[in-house]
Amino acid sequence: MVENAYLWIKAAHVIAVISWMAGLLYLPRLFVYHCGVETGSPASEMLIVMERRLYRAIMTPAMILAVATGLWLLFGAGVVDFSEGWVHAKILLAILLLAAHFLMARWRADFAAGRNRRGDGFYRVANEVPTILMIGIVILVIVRPF
Repeated sequence: MVENAYLWIKAAHVIAVISWMAGLLYLPRLFVYHCGVETGSPASEMLIVMERRLYRAIMTPAMILAVATGLWLLFGAGVVDFSEGWVHAKILLAILLLAAHFLMARWRADFAAGRNRRGDGFYRVANEVPTILMIGIVILVIVRPF
């Protein structure tokens, strides 16, 4: 029974991470498009709604579930050996994903308030950060190189 619960929580974690990553990869792309429209225009207003809904209805709930299930897998399941270096590196990269999530919240609020001061190039680069972090996390968890 305990092993069954572990597998269900692990599945929930993977589903939550995939959903969260989808948002982390898509929201900066919306910011790129938003840079190309005039503040206050119908297109800008539509993007503000899309960005808010993506962040609040998909990204944040998925992030909460990913963190909650991740913490359970780390501490509740008793399967992680904290003497292995990959665990600490994975936690660091996960914290950086959280930082990216909250930075995107700030950028979203700037767009909504008409205060964005960054160009589309900035958001194109920001769009790559979650991908790089995700690649690192997957390698650490699957390969466990150290």
